[in-house]
Parts: sequence; structure tokens; C-alpha cells
Amino acid sequence: MTDKPKSNTARNAAIAAAGAIGSAAIAAALLYAGKRKKKPTDEAGQSGPIPSGEPPQTD
Repeated sequence: MTDKPKSNTARNAAIAAAGAIGSAAIAAALLYAGKRKKKPTDEAGQSGPIPSGEPPQTD
């Protein structure tokens, strides 16, 4: 057998691919987590129940 000089090309390509996949996975997880946050509803402008228990006056 002849000794061939070892090439790091395959190793470097594997490391680069792993880094790219890892970065994409982290980015996807952050985007997914951002979508799951509770979004404000339209009820923000409305007040809560009347503390005295009286019915609200409406027009």
C-alpha cells in the first residue's frame, strides 16, 4: 500500500455542514418559539368586570 497524504477536505466539509445544520436548527427553534408567544387580543381595550356587581350601563 502506498501512503497517501491525508486530506482534510472531507473533514472540513463535514464540520461546515454540521455547523450549517446546527445554525438552521437554532434559527428554526427561535422562530417557532416566537410564534408560540401569546399574542395580544382585541379585548385589551375593554375593561374587566364591574367590582360592585352592578350591571353595566349601556346605550
